[in-house]
Amino acid sequence: MSRTAMADIGSSPLPLLFRRRSSGEIRNLATVSSSILPAFGTVVDDGYSHLKKYVIVPYDQRYRWWQTFLVVLVLYSAWASVFELAFNKTARGPLLIVDLVVDVFFAIDIVLTFFVAYLDKSTYLLVDDHKKIALRYVTRVWFFMDITSTLPYQFIFRIFTGAWHDGEIFSFLNLLRLWRLWRVSEFFKRLEKDTRFSYFWTRLLKLLGVIVFAVHSAGCFYYWLARHHKTPANTWIGSAIEDFKHRSVWLCYTYSIYWSIVTLTTVGYGDLHAVNTGEKIFNMIYMLFNIGLTAYTIGNMTNLVVHAAVRTFAMRDALNELLRYASKNRLPEGLREQMMAHMQLKFKTAELQQEEVLQDLPKAIRSSIAQHLFRRTVEKSYLFNGVSEDLVSQLVSDMKAEYFPPKVEIILQNEIPTDFYILVSGAVDLLTYKNGTEQFLSKLGAADMAGEIGVIFNIPQPFTVRTKRLSQVVRISHHHFKQMIQPQSEDGKIIIANFMKYLQGLKEDVLQEIPFLTELLADQTQKPTEQNEEQQNRETLDSQDANPEGRTGTSSLPGESTIRVIIHGHHPSQGTSSDRLGKLVYLPDSLQDLFNLAEKKFGKRGSTILMADGSKVEELNVLRENDHLFVV
Repeated sequence: MSRTAMADIGSSPLPLLFRRRSSGEIRNLATVSSSILPAFGTVVDDGYSHLKKYVIVPYDQRYRWWQTFLVVLVLYSAWASVFELAFNKTARGPLLIVDLVVDVFFAIDIVLTFFVAYLDKSTYLLVDDHKKIALRYVTRVWFFMDITSTLPYQFIFRIFTGAWHDGEIFSFLNLLRLWRLWRVSEFFKRLEKDTRFSYFWTRLLKLLGVIVFAVHSAGCFYYWLARHHKTPANTWIGSAIEDFKHRSVWLCYTYSIYWSIVTLTTVGYGDLHAVNTGEKIFNMIYMLFNIGLTAYTIGNMTNLVVHAAVRTFAMRDALNELLRYASKNRLPEGLREQMMAHMQLKFKTAELQQEEVLQDLPKAIRSSIAQHLFRRTVEKSYLFNGVSEDLVSQLVSDMKAEYFPPKVEIILQNEIPTDFYILVSGAVDLLTYKNGTEQFLSKLGAADMAGEIGVIFNIPQPFTVRTKRLSQVVRISHHHFKQMIQPQSEDGKIIIANFMKYLQGLKEDVLQEIPFLTELLADQTQKPTEQNEEQQNRETLDSQDANPEGRTGTSSLPGESTIRVIIHGHHPSQGTSSDRLGKLVYLPDSLQDLFNLAEKKFGKRGSTILMADGSKVEELNVLRENDHLFVV
């Protein structure tokens, strides 16, 4: 297969090597990666079975194995081509048969390339037209180089002349096989992108291969210089081995590799050294090359080592910054430990942090991952029991996942309610502080919620929430939560009903921490009875009303309003001291009902309703959630 074809195609296992269902349809492959595996999130289906007859899909697993097998053959041909140049008498021995077999495999690959579909970069469409595939291959330089590097020149000369040629021309023509090394480069590029293999060991293996090939090539070329010198004894190897041309090939190869390694590592024992001018020039060129190769190797190794430790360096720098900050501001020891524990946990769980890992992915993929991870937890939480699928999906997509180490406060008592949390795993304690003393209230586990009371009532957080062990939570913003609930009136009613039911099941010591909860729950208990009585009265009035068409009038029932207000039994100018706290109530349907409710709460009947700024209230429909009303 040609070099450009492999650079253009992606990779993904498909079931068939040859697609035999003929069709003119071409599928879009713009989202497919050029690595061994498909791009993250890409689904490769059977749509490519509609390619034309006898077209090889470049993503087929068996075709990938064929390409890997050819890489092994390339390694052999790269070694043999240089080796046979230096030791030409091996070119007609057993290596000749091996070379012919290898050339047959590469000839088969040339034929297969005429049937391999390629990716058109201008349209990002997979081209399966046989004429276009063939024309693209033969009109580029890769076809010519594939042919010239595959032809067995010496064997062809033997067929036409009937004799072997001892000249160096065929050895130099065999060096064209080094063209095939581009396959090795492409192979390592794919391995480096494949997460199934260690990037460190892949790069290390590549560096080792470059060094070994450089040592082998230099040793063979150095021996070639000695073999072609007019005075064999006046060479680097001739001064060490008498009549070396008639000695064992492997003995001379060992001396050549020994010299190459000693020179490459700059050891230079001096036992093998340049004797004639040609060898000295080659030594100078080789040592200059070694400078670049050494710099390349050291640079890559340094990069690998630093890359492996970069997160450790970042963590140490962050911890040192925290320690300096804590010392400068004289923070207490307990707070220092919490800061250090949280920072260490951040680095230990970096691969699990949703935001850091998924921030570069499209929103649709992030939402799908969040649905997979947290949807079940949200559905198990009491507040969202029975709500619509649409609301659950919106909530899950907007959640932020976080980890907290043990003994760390997630929520502080009396802080502004900006978020509430659903516990995915771990456990937390619900605490309160009275007169400087910490008191334990309850324990929360998986699927339990924290902070929702402050968010829903829009009051300072009534409790401190502290982790007992390593805990994962999902956080929902107060602002985003209200934005999602406003258009979902039915879901809003379900959430309010779930919330009130949860409040009714709270322990007495928890209810005591929120003074208005007891009265609110008592009002909710009386509310159904009042609604039933009012409904009966309205039905009686409607039945007595003459209506020639037989229709009854409709009116909103008391208590249907979900607007909550805070009422006070004094003038707004008198302030709101601790003994004059207001009462959180649902807004009635009329001013008269509001006067009756205020009389019931404060024991005196008023005649005027004022706002906090002293303005008089004349219509209830202008009031908003959590308005303060003063009945005087």
